[in-house]
Amino acid sequence: MPPANHRSENITEPVPDTNRSFKQTFSSLRSTNFMYLWLGMLAMMSGMHMQMVARGYLVYEITNSASILGLVSAASSVPILVLSLIGGEIADRMNRKKVMLLSQLLNSLTAILVSVAIFTNTVEWYHLLAASVFQGATWAFLMPARQALIPSLVGQSQLSNAIALNAAGMSATTLIAPTIAGILYSVLGSGFVYAVIGVLTIMASVLTSMVKVEEPENKTATNRAMTSNIGEGISYVMHNRLVLVLIVIGLATSLLAMPIRFLMPVLVVDIYRMGPESLGLLLSFMGIGSLAGTLYIAWVGKWHRGGTLILGTLASGIALILLAILPFYAAAVAIMLLLGLGDAARRALNTALIMEATDNEYRGRVMSIFMMNFGFMPLGILPIGIMADAVGSQASVGLLGILIVLFTVFIFATQKQLRGIQ
Repeated sequence: MPPANHRSENITEPVPDTNRSFKQTFSSLRSTNFMYLWLGMLAMMSGMHMQMVARGYLVYEITNSASILGLVSAASSVPILVLSLIGGEIADRMNRKKVMLLSQLLNSLTAILVSVAIFTNTVEWYHLLAASVFQGATWAFLMPARQALIPSLVGQSQLSNAIALNAAGMSATTLIAPTIAGILYSVLGSGFVYAVIGVLTIMASVLTSMVKVEEPENKTATNRAMTSNIGEGISYVMHNRLVLVLIVIGLATSLLAMPIRFLMPVLVVDIYRMGPESLGLLLSFMGIGSLAGTLYIAWVGKWHRGGTLILGTLASGIALILLAILPFYAAAVAIMLLLGLGDAARRALNTALIMEATDNEYRGRVMSIFMMNFGFMPLGILPIGIMADAVGSQASVGLLGILIVLFTVFIFATQKQLRGIQ
């Protein structure tokens, strides 16, 4: 049985960063191998964010149904939920780089096949549903392997910075990619957007192939049965209180904060009466807020990270409430900045703190359990999609915001250890 809380002391010691320069914000990129991995992530996440715009608008264009939009959007979460534990075990058992490469290539193939279906006028919403399921399956293996690989490239001292820059890169793609997708969709159509997504994922595979890393062999994981290793990973999480709390926070935000991304096409069409380029602009402003937040986190280093995580979660809830009560596109643009700041804190800090508190031989399995949070998104997306059809998208968004605020207050009141993390 793994010892309880045996790593938490490593992340509760304050590290003064008052003299940090702007160059130190990007210190982990001095590792060439991490730089290749990071650039590959930029290409991969650009494709993902472009797909969110193209798929969401295309599904709603075909069906005019928020329920079906929620179903297609949530479909990728099901295989993540089902396969993530296996993906984490594979990440701790096999070569993580090879797992990433295969997953990325399969993801690219799926995007290209959807593009062909669109260009041949044969695409139906259930084709997009099937593609979403398959891509979710690839991500169940890709992300645990990728996250577990990062410490091997940068070391423990640069891990927090690397995770923050990782999140900053994701934020940058959120800033740029949705706008590009919206413009390309309006000018050249959804088929061209999906073709670009396929090319970007191939680029990610090329960059990943350039990463050189000697991964320590986990002979214990290799020699034991897969089910035994998975069970050991679950036991590790259950006996590490801090990791368990952080994963619960990830679950709550997946259920309550993530659905807004998939309701945005409904808000844009039904409330703001605007087109796909407007949807892309909203998501881009969210990216601006997220980018600013993650760069700040990378710059300050280990400084009040627990409190910042809690504050970021609260900001997300407040942003959703404002989005519900202010039905104006101009207001939504500003609110998305606040939502992006909250998103930055959740993604960067939650991931960094979990990885710092986890031993290397467990990282794949622990990150796979963390990834399962995304698998639970249908429990948030599908009810909200149905609720949006019944009572309207604004009321649905407002309910999400209220629940996030209540959850944040509970975490602040009960989790002293988290509040004290520097």
